[in-house]
Amino acid sequence: MSHSVRVIARLDIKGPNLVKGIQFEGLKIVGDPAEHARRYYEEGADEMLYMDTVASLYGRNNLLHIVERAAQDIFIPLTVGGGVRKLDDVYKLLRAGADKVAVNTEAVKNPEFIREAARSFGSQCIVVSIEAKLQAPGRWEALTDNGREKTGVDACEWARRAADLGAGELLVTSVDREGTLKGFDLDLTARVAGSVGIPVIAGGGAGKPQHVLDVIREGRADAVALASLLHFKRAGLPELKEFLLENGAVVRRPNAATTGKPRS
Repeated sequence: MSHSVRVIARLDIKGPNLVKGIQFEGLKIVGDPAEHARRYYEEGADEMLYMDTVASLYGRNNLLHIVERAAQDIFIPLTVGGGVRKLDDVYKLLRAGADKVAVNTEAVKNPEFIREAARSFGSQCIVVSIEAKLQAPGRWEALTDNGREKTGVDACEWARRAADLGAGELLVTSVDREGTLKGFDLDLTARVAGSVGIPVIAGGGAGKPQHVLDVIREGRADAVALASLLHFKRAGLPELKEFLLENGAVVRRPNAATTGKPRS
């Protein structure tokens, strides 16, 4: 593997709190998002991913303040998602300090939204988030509203279409594995990665460093999104990166992020 795999800290937000559930349900408060984000940044996270877990219920993203605060002292790329319905929502999040915006529910309802957003802001700013639930061997359904709503859409076909419409990256989260600490859905990740020409971020299921290595090697992931693994200190970012490096994965060294220059 020649390209560097990105290690992304995922922070699920509900109101002012960092939360975590299992299969997107039973969300429990973990702590203060700012404190955790600062720690992950200092430990060497390559990027940060913020998801508003209840935005779709209320029809809006409520993370502007959190993003503005984070952008002042975290100098790695920030991706923000949840409740993004209009081009103006994308604009406001980017203006607040996000580098990329993740879309799911609106993109499934109105796929042309991906094309419009990519044209307006550049593909590199648009991440399509796919919450995939296994329906039968080798077949997954894309869910929306933080795993609450069925769509009847085949997740792998949707991944290809999203890429064709102009998505710059895909965040593929296994609903079945999310929060379980049992490892990623390697088949899902590999199928999507093998069918699109854009980076695939694997999410859902990491419980130990070996799981991360597996999804890089077997799942062909370009990046990994980690939540429980980090929040509950099952592995720190420096030790995770050292493990990956020792096993032949190409990642940025643990202290690389904190040498970043402040944003302009």
